[in-house]
Amino acid sequence: MTELIAAQPLLVAVLVLGIMFLFLGMGIWVFAALTLVSLTGLVVFLDMPIDRLGVIVKGTMWRTANTWELAAIPIFVWMGELIFRTDVSERLFKGLEPWVDLIPGRLFHTNIAGCTLFAAVSGSSVATTATIGRITTKALKERGYNEWLSVGSLAGAGSLGLMIPPSIVMIIYGVLAEVSIARLFAAGLFPGLLAAGLYSTFIALRCSINPDLVPKRAEVRYTNGDRLRGLVLMLPILVLIPLVLGGIYSGLATPSEAAALGLTGTLIITTVMRQLTWKVLVESLGGAVRITCMALSILVAAGILSSAMGFLHIPQEISKLIVSLELGPYGLILIIGIFYLVLGLFMEGLSICVMSLPITLPLIIGAGYDPIWFGIFLVITVELAQVTPPVGFNLFVLQALSGQPIEKVAIAAFPFFLLLASTAVLLVFFPQIALWLPDQLYSR
Repeated sequence: MTELIAAQPLLVAVLVLGIMFLFLGMGIWVFAALTLVSLTGLVVFLDMPIDRLGVIVKGTMWRTANTWELAAIPIFVWMGELIFRTDVSERLFKGLEPWVDLIPGRLFHTNIAGCTLFAAVSGSSVATTATIGRITTKALKERGYNEWLSVGSLAGAGSLGLMIPPSIVMIIYGVLAEVSIARLFAAGLFPGLLAAGLYSTFIALRCSINPDLVPKRAEVRYTNGDRLRGLVLMLPILVLIPLVLGGIYSGLATPSEAAALGLTGTLIITTVMRQLTWKVLVESLGGAVRITCMALSILVAAGILSSAMGFLHIPQEISKLIVSLELGPYGLILIIGIFYLVLGLFMEGLSICVMSLPITLPLIIGAGYDPIWFGIFLVITVELAQVTPPVGFNLFVLQALSGQPIEKVAIAAFPFFLLLASTAVLLVFFPQIALWLPDQLYSR
């Protein structure tokens, strides 16, 4: 088989990728599938002895997992799990209610604003969707708001959990791409706010054109006193956001240290609110352990896959093929964007990120793109995968919350899918949307 690599390296690349999609299509766990395809490729195509395989796998696992930046993942996940099990989301909804009352679409905007604020302390798209959705889907339906616009806006806004820092996917990308996680967190802020702004603008326009989407306004209006009380209700989130992001953006804390600060703040706040029970503590720790083990096992498997692809020269061969097409920078981004959208039909976001980077990152760097910018572009494409059937995780969460068929949830989410795709297009033509803030904060 070694002669096949020398004679037909591109055929080998296609075969390896085919085996990988076969394993994933069989329903094998992502960690196992990526590891199996790596070992299969090395044994079948390079005749690599078992003892050498062991050395490669052992070294790759240690090198990938023994990274200080990864310490932020379990801390941020535990922080989100604690908040999920308290009434912080309900307080957030009630606090936002008087603030959005004067905007066309009124309470629809609690989905957008709530997800944006919660994303800044969560780091997870699914957690953001579930936490905000369990309050707003029922509340908006009971008050007579259009159910499909409610579900669609929540599907789009929930994906901001990956874009608004802190983001678990950004941490993993930073480790794999060997770029500053703090710069990634800074780069994701404005694109995330841009997407949230597009969502809210769309809702306001839809409700202005079709007022029947919202119920008639009540006679009693909210006062400034109501808005001040709303701020008090939102205080837990409003305290945690600067505690986490302020330390990172000021340079006073690393992402891991900021995560520890945020977790400490969350423990104190939930204790003061008298919601940190023994049950909440145990369940949140259990949830954090499960999610962290899943994420880090996939990350380790991605490291093994990257090493295997390097031995098989797959990235180099795909790079040569792309270069021979003479696509140019925009053509390359278009092909990669389509590639990620197709992957999003079959895989969840984290798996897309770790599986594809060994192939796409060398291409991007070779084309002259900034790896920080590409990290944000990648996160947006991963967000798009969260709202594309048949495996969009956010769609399944909303299906469970709304009780509606998955196809109807996907149709409701489609306008917001297009708005998120528009954010990616704007990012391509105006890269400073992502790069301006990290340049201002960290180029001194």
